[in-house]
Amino acid sequence: MRVLVLGAGVIGVTTAFYLSRRGHLVTVVDRRADVAAETSYANGGQISVSHAEPWANPQTLRRLLRWLTRSESPLRFHPGMDIWRWLWGVQFLRECTPARTAANIRHLVALGLYSRAALQALRAETGIDYAQRTRGILHIYTSAREFERAQAPARLMSELGCERRLLSADEAVALEPALRAARPLLAGATYTPADESGDAHAFTQALARLCRASGVEFRMHHHITALRAQAGRIDHVEAIDAHGAYTALRADAYVLALGSDSALLARPLGLHLAIQPAKGYSITMPVKNADAAWHLALTDDEHKLVFSRLGERLRIAGMADLCGYDRRLDPQRCAALLRRVATLFPEAGEHTQAQYWCGLRPATPSNLPYIGRSRYRNLYLNTGHGTLGWTHACGSARALADIIDGRKPEPDFPFDRV
Repeated sequence: MRVLVLGAGVIGVTTAFYLSRRGHLVTVVDRRADVAAETSYANGGQISVSHAEPWANPQTLRRLLRWLTRSESPLRFHPGMDIWRWLWGVQFLRECTPARTAANIRHLVALGLYSRAALQALRAETGIDYAQRTRGILHIYTSAREFERAQAPARLMSELGCERRLLSADEAVALEPALRAARPLLAGATYTPADESGDAHAFTQALARLCRASGVEFRMHHHITALRAQAGRIDHVEAIDAHGAYTALRADAYVLALGSDSALLARPLGLHLAIQPAKGYSITMPVKNADAAWHLALTDDEHKLVFSRLGERLRIAGMADLCGYDRRLDPQRCAALLRRVATLFPEAGEHTQAQYWCGLRPATPSNLPYIGRSRYRNLYLNTGHGTLGWTHACGSARALADIIDGRKPEPDFPFDRV
């Protein structure tokens, strides 16, 4: 079957890889010159099954008003006059109940475990290299209240198969000596030994090379403007190529994997995907002092930040600004990231060589992505992964390949929600 994958980020390229392995003739279409050039370019770099507690939870509901008034808060929401953003906000509030939070954690853990195993199998099969580290993820807490609050979700995740060990502050420092400078601030930690980290951009580029070698075609510099339907099916995709010429792209099946832009393209079809762009920020800097730089992947849960080691580079990422499709860097957010790094790891990185970046993560109110069929018979969805796109990429792609082939995917997850 001829399949057109719309989007060349980590989700789109992994989808192309698994479909190609199943024998389908795959073409990937994207507006950029190269793969992984937008949201997959400089993300947090973690394969974090343990990051399964959604943003929408009862604790977030209690913090929301305080967060909205602080310039350094992890989450900022600017609805403006956008009715879709307001509707998204209402749905987000509905997901903050204990029952919905627990259900969403169960689904995210199931997909995360499946996806991590799929990535490990892919790595073993292909020998792909992306500065990966398989030493686990350490979640640190600088508030005793936050550490106490984190223990119930950690226990639930452990019960679901994602082991998260509770550690004292001293045990955390023993596991990651780079935390020595921050020891007076630490209240405790949790540790997930099976989680991983790595460079999503390097992974996607390497996987794209494998895809090309197996016959996948990449049509870059193609700006997709519309999906045209006829008789309950997608008839063709409209795009403008690098020369400004209109082109109609046709296939037997289509996969919408365009991240935050997916909602914009689906809306004229009557498909209302609850996806909003959540702008996240990152800093990448060289290691300054090897003894002061972290080796484990870390998550600062209180500030919603992640710390990854990518060879001799340090990556710090986090925050979420729900302010539409604005891709401009906010200097205040960048400065806040740098201050937190300086507080926890003052000698780790070369701050003067810091590179700043932001990307629009496709966030759903529940944190659950859309994976599966749409009501158009030949249109499939693989989008809305939010902060977990890199974590869920391989599992989502493999599950969607099953769905397209008429098989039931393995994970306990609500596929085909639209």
